[in-house]
Amino acid sequence: MKKRTWGALAISIAVLLCGAAAIVAIRSELPKQLSGKPLLANANGNAAAVKSLKDIIYETQKLVVMIETEDGKQGSGFLYNNQGDLITNGHVVAGASRVRIKTADAREFEGKVIGISTDIDVAVIRVAELAGTEPLPVRRDGKAEIGDDVIAVGSPLGFQNTVTTGIVSGLGRSFEIEPYTYKDLYQVSAPIARGNSGGPLVDKSTGEVIGINSAGIDEGSIGFSIPVVNVLDLAEAWSSEPMAKLPQLAFADNDGVVQKDATIGEYAEYLVTHFYDSLNNADYVYAYSLLGGNWKAGTRYESFREGYMATRNVVIDDMHVTEKNKDEATVTAVISVDERVDGQYKLSKYQVTYEVGYENDQLKLISGKGKAIQQGQAKAPEDRRK
Repeated sequence: MKKRTWGALAISIAVLLCGAAAIVAIRSELPKQLSGKPLLANANGNAAAVKSLKDIIYETQKLVVMIETEDGKQGSGFLYNNQGDLITNGHVVAGASRVRIKTADAREFEGKVIGISTDIDVAVIRVAELAGTEPLPVRRDGKAEIGDDVIAVGSPLGFQNTVTTGIVSGLGRSFEIEPYTYKDLYQVSAPIARGNSGGPLVDKSTGEVIGINSAGIDEGSIGFSIPVVNVLDLAEAWSSEPMAKLPQLAFADNDGVVQKDATIGEYAEYLVTHFYDSLNNADYVYAYSLLGGNWKAGTRYESFREGYMATRNVVIDDMHVTEKNKDEATVTAVISVDERVDGQYKLSKYQVTYEVGYENDQLKLISGKGKAIQQGQAKAPEDRRK
């Protein structure tokens, strides 16, 4: 994993680029066809109608890709026009002219970088095989406001097509990390981890792309997104006339990259959090895919899904991670759950314990157990691993 160093900021927090060249706070890969009609449209051709959250997530995920470079960097991107062009962050593809693209329906293509900025963290990749595919609707005028509900889609830690939700919590944020200047950013509460870089920030009510997820705070669920209206002209110029020669970007402090590996504890905490996020989004298929083989062998999908149908709004109150070795960890958490009982919802609390480990190089929930606890008797773990 890689981490970009930050210059001095006016505030005493370490802001980290999230993506292939970044390390941020550790906090689906469903086979879907990458085709279809525009998500939303009105008489002017702009997305406007309100659709259900599930519909917006489904339509967005189809057009968000994972990007990988030969030197191991990873990020996200989204289809923004019908020429097969993807918008992403410049730091995701810096130093590369060709990249590997993985779509939501498990196809792989080669992408060509046709434009990258030397001062704004944005780039465009062309994938010839995606030409003619209807792109995501993009907000071309106006900006988000504080309190707007948003969705961030990307591939944090390699978990492709992960969805996190939040609100726009700040406007006009600015800072500088050589060679890029970040200004007029959206600050969002949607958790953003490395691998999210270049993915879309989407309006939760309309499905329009309003930003490009680009950075995050080292501790806490705060992210930063470049308003897409600020870079559309630049992206469209590259799409019309691709760069003949890509610029070489000079990052500060030995190319601005410092090697840092995440621990199994950080991965384990993220996986458990991601599991409950999937359940809260009613994405039972993806949540089930996070289980280990032996667990699946003893639990049919239908039974797994039925067990969570009466559950909504799972909140993790506390979490403690114990690292057994570099590949295995135990996660113990206290969760609050709204459960439907006799036609009405009531709040319940559980203590859950998961064994987390690798199967075929994929991190999985190997086993899990839980017990109900009475409110007031739950004791929070002393430590919380970030």
